[in-house]
Amino acid sequence: MANLKIKLIKGFAGRKDDQIATAHSLGLRKIGQVSIQPDNAATKGKIAKISHLIEVTEA
Repeated sequence: MANLKIKLIKGFAGRKDDQIATAHSLGLRKIGQVSIQPDNAATKGKIAKISHLIEVTEA
């Protein structure tokens, strides 16, 4: 199974609580932080919710 490399590129100021919680569930807490996640339906749903805050590449 492939993995996705997710990088937080924008901060949480002014964001909704559920978007912040989604980022935290992906292991992202600070700008520039990178997380490796499995490429599955749950991860893709989280990515879709905060796509404006992150950058996604194949790991």
